Amino acid sequence: MNSHFMASGATMRTLMIVHTVGKLLRQWRQRRGLSQLDLAIAADVSARHVSLVETGRSKPSADMVLRLADQLHVPLRDRNRLLLAAGFAPRYAERPLDDAALSAALDAVRRVLQAHEPYPALAFDRRWNIMLTNRAVDPFFAQVAPDLLRPPVNLVRLGLDPRGLASMVVNLADVRAVFRSRISRQLATAPDAELTALYEELLDPLPEDPTGQRVDADVVIPMILRIGGRELRLFSTITTFGTPMDITIDEIAIESYYPADPESATYFTR
Repeated sequence: MNSHFMASGATMRTLMIVHTVGKLLRQWRQRRGLSQLDLAIAADVSARHVSLVETGRSKPSADMVLRLADQLHVPLRDRNRLLLAAGFAPRYAERPLDDAALSAALDAVRRVLQAHEPYPALAFDRRWNIMLTNRAVDPFFAQVAPDLLRPPVNLVRLGLDPRGLASMVVNLADVRAVFRSRISRQLATAPDAELTALYEELLDPLPEDPTGQRVDADVVIPMILRIGGRELRLFSTITTFGTPMDITIDEIAIESYYPADPESATYFTR
């Protein structure tokens, strides 16, 4: 009798684990706007198998979890959560950027930032906390209240605070709209509680907020800065690592700023 109950308990735990990973995979699939058939074709499995996994009637292997996660473009942090939910050990490490194991990646980030000089560039994490900058950023940070530069320095908060970069930004409404659009898309792709709180604090538009519109092509929206008695027009691009195997590297983004007109280019190259 006791062994029967023990076996039943183990079976119940297994069913709970499978149901959890199936539910999570279904959420990611729906978030990506895919049908079960779409995902099955992309992952080269049957639609029936995808259905069985999502409903908890089939326990996926670790490789199957990762195959489906890869087709769903699930971030590495959340792939670990899927593996744990399926009863497997996490596959991806999360090390600090200055860890010896990440020295090559750190060197690559530094090289990208330095190579972009004399134009500004910086690297930030998934919550927009600045990790590294190049020297071209220094003149702008020199205008910022010192307490805003105590780590962690958040790029969104720094950009919108009147004691930060906001006092230099001529088209602050446009910049706010760009932040709003990019972070709302980021949250739709990979929800995060802390980033949601940041969005609600600084970017959630009021009903009467005229800047509440989304910006769909933020790369073509220039940021206009007034510094040293002149206006600089800049646009930016984002660079990320391809096929990273560490969570920290997976979540790094490098934003590089370019002059949008000859006058702005002259300011940086003189």
